[in-house]
Amino acid sequence: MPSFLALAAGRLPAPPWFGDVAALGATGIAIALRHALDDVLPPGFPFLTFFPAVILTTFFFGLRPGIVCAVLSGLAAWYFFIGEANVFLFDAQTALALGFYAFIVTVDITLIHLMRVAGERLNAERAVSAQLYEQQRTMFQELQHRVANNMQFVAALLALQKRKVIDNPQEAADVFDEAQARLQTIARIHRRLYDPARADQPVGQYLQELCSDLLDATGARNIVCLVDAPPVRLDLARLTTLSLLVVEVVTNALKHAFHGTERGTITIRFETLGAGQASLSIADNGPGIPATFDPDTSRSLGFRIVQGLAGQLDGTLTYANEGGTVVRLVFVTGPTDA
Repeated sequence: MPSFLALAAGRLPAPPWFGDVAALGATGIAIALRHALDDVLPPGFPFLTFFPAVILTTFFFGLRPGIVCAVLSGLAAWYFFIGEANVFLFDAQTALALGFYAFIVTVDITLIHLMRVAGERLNAERAVSAQLYEQQRTMFQELQHRVANNMQFVAALLALQKRKVIDNPQEAADVFDEAQARLQTIARIHRRLYDPARADQPVGQYLQELCSDLLDATGARNIVCLVDAPPVRLDLARLTTLSLLVVEVVTNALKHAFHGTERGTITIRFETLGAGQASLSIADNGPGIPATFDPDTSRSLGFRIVQGLAGQLDGTLTYANEGGTVVRLVFVTGPTDA
């Protein structure tokens, strides 16, 4: 059963014409009650039962039914209970009585209407607040989950770098510089990702801005990054992981595919495949991967990181030479238990 506040806020589950029918019914009941009380009331109370009818109709059904009830009630009181019964008699006394009635019902209807409008606004604000709270709660949970995953990622990264230092101690400084750069990249991605202004960006727009940041950070003024993607969105966890993968592959292309002042292009294409899957390809127009490259035996740190990120997305990676290196990822777009 709807509460009085719900009714007052205009959320009564009824068709639009129901209010007008209610106004007619309220007027009829008010007329019947006034007739029933006619023998016990002293003269001078023509509007006694009509004021409550107007107030209740406006309160429960809104402005228009309230006005309809007020007009019908005024006419009924004038016809049946002011002056000579069953006659629309108009004189100074009748004009005064009708003027008094019009003033009172106008004030009542106005106040009740303003109360209903305020109630509707309050309900709308509550709905917005509830939605914002749910969004904030979800984002906080995603952030907590992602921070835990990234701590594991950092630990694995340092472990891999440690092995590289053991194999070649002379490269220790370069190894730790590389690790520092990767961690700074992760921090920059997260600042972008959890910026509320960018939380709902389409994948294509987000990746384009991310690639522009990478080009600016590396000073690669001779390289152009093009992104081709439909206006789709991913959840925060998958967008984060996909961003890290794109950063790794694009960074590798900037390091190895182009040399000196050579101009180049990196193309990122995102496609939906249906059945909850999508494809991401990252291609450059460099010399391509060496013919001797074997993904199954590669000890490249960047490659192993990319493979791990692809696993987080329940995806598979393939490498090809098609006028340059092409890295393709087919992955699941929906959330998993990971």
